[in-house]
Amino acid sequence: MASDATPVETKTFAPSAEFTAQANATAELYRQAEAEGTEFWARQARELLSWDKEFTEVLDWSNPPFAKWFQDGTLNACYNAVDRHVEAG
Repeated sequence: MASDATPVETKTFAPSAEFTAQANATAELYRQAEAEGTEFWARQARELLSWDKEFTEVLDWSNPPFAKWFQDGTLNACYNAVDRHVEAG
């Protein structure tokens, strides 16, 4: 007969210093995101992505739990993933 008990792993394993050193995000970046909220994400979107039509609203949370991020903005995913890097050399 099957048991209702599901084993739960509670051990954690910290990443190596080498792995941490090459991470894209730092603890400071996480602190900024928490402190600034949608302002942080708007800045990241403007600095790190190329928009065909820039968004005017970062987050539409009018119908929880359905969040709509950058809903009125338009971007080309292929351009952002490949083309802009080719243009930059």
